Amino acid sequence: MRYFIHLAYDGTRYHGWQIQPNGISVEGEIERCLSILLRQPIDIVGAGRTDAGVHARHMVAHFNVPVPVDVNISYRLNRMLPPDICIHKIDEVADDMHARFSAVSRTYHYYITTQDDPFNRHYTWRCHYDLDFPLMNEAAAILTEYKDFASFCKSHTDVKTTLCTVTEARWVQTAEHQWHFRITANRFLRNMVRAVVGTLVEVGRHRMTLEQFREVIEGKQRTQAGESMPANALFLEKIEY
Repeated sequence: MRYFIHLAYDGTRYHGWQIQPNGISVEGEIERCLSILLRQPIDIVGAGRTDAGVHARHMVAHFNVPVPVDVNISYRLNRMLPPDICIHKIDEVADDMHARFSAVSRTYHYYITTQDDPFNRHYTWRCHYDLDFPLMNEAAAILTEYKDFASFCKSHTDVKTTLCTVTEARWVQTAEHQWHFRITANRFLRNMVRAVVGTLVEVGRHRMTLEQFREVIEGKQRTQAGESMPANALFLEKIEY
């Protein structure tokens, strides 16, 4: 039988979602606690692989067991897990449902502030210069016109394809000094969102024109794009099936 786990986590102290040989991971903590709770080895498969320091408000993973389990074990599992990982619910799903391959879209937010904020400093990027957000939104809209995002893929990454379908990309102001970049796609490349944001910041600083932004995408070279932004301000917000 197959079950979906819907969860959230603060990625600050983890080496990413995926199990690492020399570091603590979100996947590893859940597998450890779930195996103890169900009294059998449990392997889970996540909908994606967030990098070290990246957070998730909604991550999904699946696991298989030979016999039914009580979906209300979320409470017991949360008591075993570290407080920076929270299970929202566990649902039984069809055997052919897959946490990764059945997902139709994923949405990320990247949070920035243009004013010092002691309460959000761990989860936002502090911008120390003026940004032209209307121009950045014009550049963001360009992303929906392309499919190949090799320019924003981490170098020397073993991926079969750099094709993605971006259905939404825009900057949203939530308070006087607070913004976030919202991007939705069917899939994302490793480090893609942070590289996109870094390049859009170059546009917002008037150090890159809209035409040059297009040239970066069409050039398909990571060295032409902007820097990769800090991980602490990136959140996986939602996965749709």
